[in-house]
Amino acid sequence: MNLLAIDTAANLCAACVYDADAARELGRSVRDIGKGHAEVLMDVIGEALAAAGLQLRDMGALAVAVGPGSFTGIRVGVSVARGLALALKAPAAGITTLEALAFEARQKFAGDSVLAAIDGGRDGIYVAAYDGLGKVSYAPVVVDLETAMGLARAAAVVTGSAAKRIAEAAGLESLQIGSEAPTADIATYARLAVANGFSGEKPRPLYLRAPDAKPQTHLSLPRKES
Repeated sequence: MNLLAIDTAANLCAACVYDADAARELGRSVRDIGKGHAEVLMDVIGEALAAAGLQLRDMGALAVAVGPGSFTGIRVGVSVARGLALALKAPAAGITTLEALAFEARQKFAGDSVLAAIDGGRDGIYVAAYDGLGKVSYAPVVVDLETAMGLARAAAVVTGSAAKRIAEAAGLESLQIGSEAPTADIATYARLAVANGFSGEKPRPLYLRAPDAKPQTHLSLPRKES
């Protein structure tokens, strides 16, 4: 089975084609764009398919990064994945960025317990903790630096864009640091989707904070009484 994986949760706009039976990547396209995922995602998907020598109709499943991360980017990726899954009559799986980062860290550090931590800017730090087998020991949530430091003290590895900041603030010089990126390699999302299986549940964005856009209620007109 061929699988198409999509990641628009952070600065990257990425897609890859993955052969689930052979457990190997067939083609990819990755652009570091920062913003504007909606404008380029379909081109990126087309480039990944071309690199694999396949077409959309050859895809038997989809995987997509569901966050936490960029509110707009996540919405774009999940919407496209769900739309393609519907058109192809194929299952789609959502993988969190925290799970993907933790998976990569376990591969690098031989199965140690991992705290995945992504910098959420003014909103705090997005975190989740996993044991050496990948089971969630602290569910995804947004926390302050002090809470993140406490979680780091119980982990063998900290990974993600907030990892170094947490380790330094906690004075944990001996703590192993994994990736310092806000998202994992695109093929990791494909591998995890295959490993986790397809439950039939549609991918849903994992938002750990409220959206930046707020209704402009001060511009609304008072309703007239009938």
